[in-house]
Amino acid sequence: MKKILYAIYFVLAGFTVAQCDSIAARCIKHIGVNYISDGQQYRALLLNPEETAEFRTTMFSETIYRFAACSGTTDGNLIFSVYDQDRNLIFSNKNYRNAPYWDFKVKSTFDAIIEGRLDPDKNPGSGCAVLLIGFKQK
Repeated sequence: MKKILYAIYFVLAGFTVAQCDSIAARCIKHIGVNYISDGQQYRALLLNPEETAEFRTTMFSETIYRFAACSGTTDGNLIFSVYDQDRNLIFSNKNYRNAPYWDFKVKSTFDAIIEGRLDPDKNPGSGCAVLLIGFKQK
């Protein structure tokens, strides 16, 4: 019985990794050629729209960033919000029809909290959430 459960676990884990890889490959197109990736792929498996993924990063002064957030096979399924370290809302793509990417010009260095969740109105069920961060070349 344990062998069967392990086999099911590894099949599901393999499917999730493959799903996240394909979403990340589609999402990287939103970073574009004018931005350099920070080298990270922030990923989370969201099982329902009530779950929230949380990612943390430091944003440095006088830098322009692009956040690309994707889930599923089409754009607009993932709501992402950016907060400062005190959880003051800085931006949410929900106010912009779940735009799959957004540019930020940072005036001073701060630690950012980025939350992602599936849009319940799009009825995505579950899925892999991918966040990519790029910064503009000077």
